Amino acid sequence: MKWWRLLTRNFGWKLGALALSVVLWFSVVGEPEMVTTHTTPILYQNLPPGLLIGSDALDNVRVELRGSAGKLTASNLSDLALILDLSNVGGAGERTFTLSDDDLHLPQGVTFLRAVPSQLRLRFARLLEKDVPVKIRIAEQPPRGYHILSEEVTPAQLRIAGPQPRVEQTQDAQTDAIDLNGVTQTAEYRVNAFVSDPQVRLESPPLVTVRIVIEKSGDFKPGP
Repeated sequence: MKWWRLLTRNFGWKLGALALSVVLWFSVVGEPEMVTTHTTPILYQNLPPGLLIGSDALDNVRVELRGSAGKLTASNLSDLALILDLSNVGGAGERTFTLSDDDLHLPQGVTFLRAVPSQLRLRFARLLEKDVPVKIRIAEQPPRGYHILSEEVTPAQLRIAGPQPRVEQTQDAQTDAIDLNGVTQTAEYRVNAFVSDPQVRLESPPLVTVRIVIEKSGDFKPGP
């Protein structure tokens, strides 16, 4: 019969294709569904100009995912990141974000269940810049019989920047400590300046020149 000839024509190829389809179906659909937890980095985007994120912001979050074993491999999830859009942040203060699958670009076949923590509360501060004086630090004084007549640092001020409250509290930048033990004449030093608050950064180059004038004390009488 005609229909029988059509059915049996190239029967071996048709049977092989059917067998391959069955194998592929079992390899994909037949894989057991599993749940895993994955630690993923948090990326913050669209931060408005002039604002800073507080130092207590999290760097990563743990997400719970569902999918087949082949979809939940480390290599398949290696590029996963939680991207938090900050474009709606209007100014300084606190803002709470609820995490969802909209913040994740999940691989096909992977479903988001929850995040731990499920919410992030971020603190935002205005960026502030100002100039502060440079304070010279002395580690060791000149030897007995000598004293510091004058000291000068160039530049005398450096610009700092950071969160407004922390910058307002910062009164100066300080040089690395200078050891004058054994120094009996005017000397110049090239040293770095630093700001003690880790949230405040130097905008100016940190290298400064310190000139210290040392003279012999007038009433000094050396011992026998």
